[in-house]
Amino acid sequence: MSYSGESKGFINYIYERYKNLNIKDIILVFEGQITHQVMKALTSLVEEQLDDVENDKVLRRVYHVMVESLRNINRHAEAYEYRGHPYPGMGLVLVAKNHERFQVTTGNIIENNHVEDLSMFLGKLNNIDSDSLDDLYKKQMREGILSPEGGAGLGFIDIKRKTGNPLDYSFVRIDEETSFFIFTSTISR
Repeated sequence: MSYSGESKGFINYIYERYKNLNIKDIILVFEGQITHQVMKALTSLVEEQLDDVENDKVLRRVYHVMVESLRNINRHAEAYEYRGHPYPGMGLVLVAKNHERFQVTTGNIIENNHVEDLSMFLGKLNNIDSDSLDDLYKKQMREGILSPEGGAGLGFIDIKRKTGNPLDYSFVRIDEETSFFIFTSTISR
């Protein structure tokens, strides 16, 4: 079956993206508003796909990292406005796998005034050993300074503790006020 007309270019575009996703072993891609219901659905989808493939320890880590990463978007993503309608908690999540690891990548819009502090905090997490990471986690639990959105960085600390791998992050400047924050966690298999 073939299609003609204006939709043919779009259909070819979708098919090319589909082929690329299969080549890279991407098992989930979602872009949109991250609500509690969406978080439950996405984690359930990944859990179903991995249930018969992975051991329970790896599955729990992937699930945990997904939940923490999605919560980060839900709580801290800046509102996105489209055609005059605000969409809070808009973001992107991508889960990929290969023979050695899983990667959970999220992206969301943040205000530029948060970029430097967030970058320094994530850099600090990447440069401390596991004992210091545990101490930092306990300290944040006891006396962590909460951001206006209610976070103390515990999700990032916990992801680093659970994965034991460096946190990968970058910021793409959108305009004078906002940037796109890309965060990737790696879970070894």
